[in-house]
Amino acid sequence: MKFACLGLNHRTTPVEVRECFSIAKSRLAERGAELKQLDSIDQCLVLSTCNRMEIYFCSNNLAQSIDDIRACFMKERQGLECKDGYFYEYTGMEAARHLCRVLSGLDSMVLGETQIFGQVKEAYRLALEAGLTGGILNKIFQKSFSIGKQVRRNTSINAGATSIGAVAVELSERIFGDLEGSQVLILGAGEMSRVTAQSLKSRGAQSIFVANRTHERAVELAKSVEGEAIRYEQWIEYLKRIDIVIAATSSPHYIITRELLEPLREARKYRSLFLIDISVPRNVDPAAADIDEVYVYDIDTLTTLADEARKQREKEIAHCEEIIDQNLEKNFHNLII
Repeated sequence: MKFACLGLNHRTTPVEVRECFSIAKSRLAERGAELKQLDSIDQCLVLSTCNRMEIYFCSNNLAQSIDDIRACFMKERQGLECKDGYFYEYTGMEAARHLCRVLSGLDSMVLGETQIFGQVKEAYRLALEAGLTGGILNKIFQKSFSIGKQVRRNTSINAGATSIGAVAVELSERIFGDLEGSQVLILGAGEMSRVTAQSLKSRGAQSIFVANRTHERAVELAKSVEGEAIRYEQWIEYLKRIDIVIAATSSPHYIITRELLEPLREARKYRSLFLIDISVPRNVDPAAADIDEVYVYDIDTLTTLADEARKQREKEIAHCEEIIDQNLEKNFHNLII
């Protein structure tokens, strides 16, 4: 049985392609079950975040399984031009190394990102409970979690901005300087929203409004940052007074468009509105930026800030890689072909 990974991420594909392959957390086990039904797949796990979609799997016929997985995902995306360089493949020890790098935050857009560890653990839990994993895949992930923890514990890779949310707040601060006088609307109450809200609070933002389809979750998040929860059906009205919008919902389509914003311009007295979209699929239509006073930043736009954070911590990369390499042979030598 051979171990492999097939995926795409922020380095290989632009956001307009990644969002086409994004899978909601509620469907990860379902999509994994579809793959496990393929004759060439024995065990599998599907991971989908704002920056990546990856399938980790075990198979006796890697070439066939990779072809089958590609065909399975592409049949729903007829007409999408998928270039050769969009997907990457890792097999054997290189697949294990890639997984360890993902868990350590070395493969993230924001170097040292902390959220990815929890996202992989959740994807593993869902696959395990759905019966998609087996002895080999379970051991690989359990050993990889241990290595990822060791890297984070023994290096400074987590120093500085280590989440997309934190980078979004840094961008807001660059735009407005002192955030104390700005009014911020957060759409969505998931993990990304929580990290962003906490970063905003730590940087001095006082007026934080939170809207979510499940109002109780909005109330919970708003309370944690001394903000205000508003009903989801009211957030459009609040756009008349907001300076910064952080969009982080799980909506599969645009919820903020040029057509929505145009009628609000006069009420806003044509003040600048900054829309920071950290969702995949995107929540903000790029065409909204055609309005003179509206500025749109999607998750790929944050790459510049992320690269700056990376430069500050690059000296830690070699140390992290050394820890991973030392553990690969010791932990996986008799497990991975």
